[in-house]
Amino acid sequence: MQALDETVLSALKWDQDGLIAAIVQDHTSKDVLMMAWMNRESLQKTLEIGETVFYSRSRGTLWHKGETSGHTQRVVAAYVDCDADVLLFQVDAKGPACHTNNTSCFFRSLSDFAERPERL
Repeated sequence: MQALDETVLSALKWDQDGLIAAIVQDHTSKDVLMMAWMNRESLQKTLEIGETVFYSRSRGTLWHKGETSGHTQRVVAAYVDCDADVLLFQVDAKGPACHTNNTSCFFRSLSDFAERPERL
């Protein structure tokens, strides 16, 4: 994948903090694995290295998915939605996407969460 020029980056609809939502989907099963935030730098880094790199709002820094766990996500395809405010990355995931070791971060139904809303 190649870096995006300023015209393309400017056409994306970044939020007031300079972030854009990024959905990660398994390219084979089409299961949604996770959602994270990207800034311009993390998007460019993702395209440069071919693996997902996100922006951590809590730490205020970039994080390369799997850098410490080994659970990397090789980008197979990248899409932008019709409003240009959400990105979709189809990936070949090496290991679980969720910090809980679940394959997907979306492992609880809303009704299950309503019964036990404590945060993991």
